[in-house]
Amino acid sequence: MSRLVIVSNRLPFTLREGDGELECKPSTGGLITAFGAYVAHRREQEPDFESTWVGWPGGEISEAARGRASELLAQQGAHPVFLSREESDDFYYGFCNRTLWPLFHYFSSYVDYEPKYWNTYVRVNQSFCNVVSSLVQPGDTVWVQDYQLLLLPALLRERHPGIDLGFFLHTPFPAYEVFRLLPTPWKREILRGMLGADLIGFHVHEYTQYFLHSVQRILGLDHHLGQITVGGELRRADTFPLGVDFAKFEQLASSEAVLQRRSQIANELGQRKIVLSVDRLDYTKGIESRLRGYELFLERFPQWHEKVVFVPLVVPSRVEVPEYEQLKRALDERVGEINGRFGTLGWVPVVYQYRSVDQDELVALYGAADVGLITPLRDGMNLVAKEYLASKSEGSGALILSEMAGASREMAEAILINPNHWDEIAEALDQALSMSPEEQRLRNEPIRERLRAYDSRLWAMHFMSSLGKVKAQQRRLGSKLLSRDLWRGLVQQYREARRPLLLLDYDGTLVPIAPEPQLAAPDDELIDLLRRLVARLPRSVFIISGRERATLDRWLGATGVGLIAEHGAWLREGGHDWRLTKPQSPEWKAQIAPIMRAYVSQVAGSLLEEKDLSIAWHYRRSDAELGAQRAKELADELTQFTANLELQVLEGKKVVEVRGAGVNKGAAAGALALELEPDFVLALGDDQTDEDLFRALPASAHTVHVGTPFTSAHYNVSEQRDVRPLLRALVEG
Repeated sequence: MSRLVIVSNRLPFTLREGDGELECKPSTGGLITAFGAYVAHRREQEPDFESTWVGWPGGEISEAARGRASELLAQQGAHPVFLSREESDDFYYGFCNRTLWPLFHYFSSYVDYEPKYWNTYVRVNQSFCNVVSSLVQPGDTVWVQDYQLLLLPALLRERHPGIDLGFFLHTPFPAYEVFRLLPTPWKREILRGMLGADLIGFHVHEYTQYFLHSVQRILGLDHHLGQITVGGELRRADTFPLGVDFAKFEQLASSEAVLQRRSQIANELGQRKIVLSVDRLDYTKGIESRLRGYELFLERFPQWHEKVVFVPLVVPSRVEVPEYEQLKRALDERVGEINGRFGTLGWVPVVYQYRSVDQDELVALYGAADVGLITPLRDGMNLVAKEYLASKSEGSGALILSEMAGASREMAEAILINPNHWDEIAEALDQALSMSPEEQRLRNEPIRERLRAYDSRLWAMHFMSSLGKVKAQQRRLGSKLLSRDLWRGLVQQYREARRPLLLLDYDGTLVPIAPEPQLAAPDDELIDLLRRLVARLPRSVFIISGRERATLDRWLGATGVGLIAEHGAWLREGGHDWRLTKPQSPEWKAQIAPIMRAYVSQVAGSLLEEKDLSIAWHYRRSDAELGAQRAKELADELTQFTANLELQVLEGKKVVEVRGAGVNKGAAAGALALELEPDFVLALGDDQTDEDLFRALPASAHTVHVGTPFTSAHYNVSEQRDVRPLLRALVEG
C-alpha cells in the first residue's frame, strides 16, 4: 500500500468552534482541486492508494475540544496542527505575511524583520513536524506545500532520513539581491530547510534559477542542471507550472445553470462590454494600478463611454494586516472617484464587488466577460487567467495578462503588459475591446490546448513522477557509497597485499579546501598518518596533486611519501630527485600569462598561481556567480588561443588551469603502476582532475571519490572528513 501525506498551512476544511459545537466546512482552491483530481486518478490506477492531509484547521480550537476536533477531521482524512491565537498571529499574520510574502513578491519596503515572528515561525514548523512524524509510516511520500513551511523539509529529514519528501513553493522565489535582505541566520535556515526535500518545485524556470543562485551564493553549494549535493545526498530543483481542472471549468461553463446566470449578468449590466478582474485583496495583485489604467482608458478613448463596464471582483483577505486595510480604503476611494468623474444616470463605469462568490457564479462571470484583465504586480502563477480561458469553450474573450505573473510564460498569445504602466493597461483595454471574434479565437485556442493538455492533475503527476526519478537516482548513487562492509573489505585486501599502491589527492581529499592555496598546510595528524603508511611499506604511498613541487616538498617531503606534482608533470620517489614524466618546455607561459592576469584584475579575490609547467587562475574567494561566469569565459578564450599549441585547458573546483597536453594524473599513475606492478591499488580524489586518474587505472583498482557522487570512481565517500578514518584503518588494521 502506498500513501501520500500532503502538508500545507491550511487543511482543505475549515473548523469552527462555537457554543460547544464544532462545524467542519470544506474549502476550495486550486491546490485542493489539483490534489483531489490527482488522488482520484491514483485510486483508479492503484485501488489501495491512500492520502491524508496535515494542516491548520483555521481559527483557535480550545484544549477541551481538540480531541473531538481530531476525531472529526480524521473522518475526513485529515490531521490537524492546532495553534494558539498568539501563534497564528505571529506565524501567519506575522512572519508569513509581513516578512516572507512581501519579500518574495518584491515589496521590500513592507517587510517586517521582527525576531519574535521568526521565532514563532520556527516553533510552528516544528509543531507541523511533530504531527507529521507521529503519523508517517514506511513507504509514505510526504509532499510539503508553500512558503509557510519552508523549514519543515529539513526538520522531517532529520527525523526520517530515508523518507520520500517533496516540497513545492507556490509563490515566486525572489532574485538573490532581494532574498539576501533577510538576516543571514534566517536566510541560511530557510535554504537548508528547503534542501531537506528530495525534490523542490517551482512554477516557472526563473524562480528555480533564483533559488539555485541563492543556494550557491549563500550556502556555497554548486549545482549541475538543477542537481545539488547536500551532505553527500542528491537533491533536485525543477519547474512544474500548476494548471487548472480544465475539464471541470469547461463543463461548468456549458451547464444550464451557469448559462442562465451568464445571461442574467449581461442583462444586469445593460448588455455592455464587460471587463472582469478577480483577485484576493492583496497589494501584489495590482488592483489599484488596474483602476488607474482603466481611468486613463476612459480619458483617452471616450468612444467607449457607456459601452463598457469594469467589474473588479475582490475577495476579502488578511484584513488583520495593516497594509490590507489601507489597500481596501484606497480601492474604495479610487472606485468612487472614477464613477463620480465618468458615470451618468444610466451608466456606472466600475461595478465594484468586494465579496466571495461560489464557483458557479465565478464561471458565469468568466463566461459573460468580454475581457479578462489579470494584471498582478507580481504573482507566482495566477490561476485566474487560466480559469478565465478554460471557461471560454467557444474560444471568445480577450485576455490582458501581466508579464509579472508566472502564467504569462505559458500564455504568450495573450495581450501581455507591464502592470506598473497605466498607459499599457489603457492601450491594452482598447485593443482587447476592439479585437474581432476571429482574432480572439486565434489567440485563445493554442492557450486552451495547452491548458487542456497540462491540467492540475498532470501537474501533480509530473511532480510525483519526478520525485520517484530523484529517489531512484539516489538509490543508484547510494549503491556506490563506501559502506562499512566495503570499507572493512578494502582494509583487509590492503593488509594482505604484498605490493599495495595508494594514490592520494591532496586538496579536498587529505585536507579541506582552503580559501587560498598557501593556507592548506598539513596538520600533525596527517603527517603522522603518512609516516606510518610509508613505514609499513616504502614506495607504496604517493601524493598526486596539482600543486607545484616546491610546496609539496616543503610540506610532505619529510614523511617519505612519493610525490607527483602539477597533475602528473613531476614525480619524486622518497628522497630521490624530481624527474619529468614527459619532456616539456615552459616557454608557452609567456604567451598565456597575460591573458589570465587580465581576469585577475576583472574578478576581485581571484589570483594567479604560476607553477613550473602550468598556470592556474583561482577564484575561490571571489563572488561565486561572477567567478563562475568569468571562469567559463576564460576557459573559452584559452581554448581558442591554445588550439594549435600542445596545451590543454582544465576547469577544476574554482580554478582554471593551463598545462601541457598529455600531462594528467591518469597518465602519471598509469606509468607508475606499470613500473611498480602493484597487486592492490587504492586511489582517492575529489576534483575533476582525479577523474583522469580513476579512468586510467585498471578495473581491478579501488577508486574512491570524495564528495559529490557524480563520478567515474567505483565508490564515493560523503565528505573530506571521511578520508582520514579510512587511512587510520589501513595503518591500524
